Amino acid sequence: MKLAVSCMGNSLSDALDERFGRASNFIIFDLANQSYQCLDNVQVLNAEQGAGIQAAQNLVNAGADIVITGHVGPKAFRTLKEAGVDIYFARGITVQEAIEAFKQGKLEKAESNNVEGHWI
Repeated sequence: MKLAVSCMGNSLSDALDERFGRASNFIIFDLANQSYQCLDNVQVLNAEQGAGIQAAQNLVNAGADIVITGHVGPKAFRTLKEAGVDIYFARGITVQEAIEAFKQGKLEKAESNNVEGHWI
């Protein structure tokens, strides 16, 4: 299972980015082998519109099963859910803390988007 965590940097010790579509990067963490890679989100970050949908599609293409982020808009939420990707909310913690909280069942599973479109 692969977790995609919106991130302000490129390592597990960096802060979780509460923005989804306009996150700086995503850490893709593989629970099976406890390894990770950083997926750059710069192209999407600067998109005039559609950032959430593009970021969601990039994560689906990277094989993400779970997304952990602070906020997600309606279009990104729909794109992820249609691809079978579950979304969990976390705020004010590092990527590593978000991964540990997920493993311990401490994160809130998203039942819908928690912001409207074009939230920055």
